[in-house]
Amino acid sequence: MLGSSAAYAVLPDEIMSDPVKEARARDLSRELRCMVCQNQSIDDSEAPLARDLRLLVRERIAAGDSDAQVLDFLVARYGEFVLLKPRLEPHTLLLWLLSPLALAGGGFALWIHNRRRAKSAGTEDLSTAKLTAEEEARLKQLMSAEPVPEQPV
Repeated sequence: MLGSSAAYAVLPDEIMSDPVKEARARDLSRELRCMVCQNQSIDDSEAPLARDLRLLVRERIAAGDSDAQVLDFLVARYGEFVLLKPRLEPHTLLLWLLSPLALAGGGFALWIHNRRRAKSAGTEDLSTAKLTAEEEARLKQLMSAEPVPEQPV
């Protein structure tokens, strides 16, 4: 199982005769989202729409379009969502920056929490934390393994 290659949904009748163009088509298909499955590339999806998109990619490549032209055509037709990895543009900036900002914000919050915790631990005066006479007697009694007399509640 580990040595087997990944199974693709590309059917034999879709494969181009030119291996270079077929490799380009496969690379582009791995970058495009199946609009039905939404979390699979069209190269992996068996949905009818994914097949249509694979054929469309191959048609555009056969027509002489570059990879960028094929992607631009599909984005113009289906929107930015068709790309598995969105482009870095002003309207997708929040999408790209949200994860690093959340990570930095979490790190900052932990740093502040640790500083406050260290500050509060440093201000406590342990010399004033002495036992009362009653607590000392109770402690001696417990340590001497004598039975503890019942106290009313």
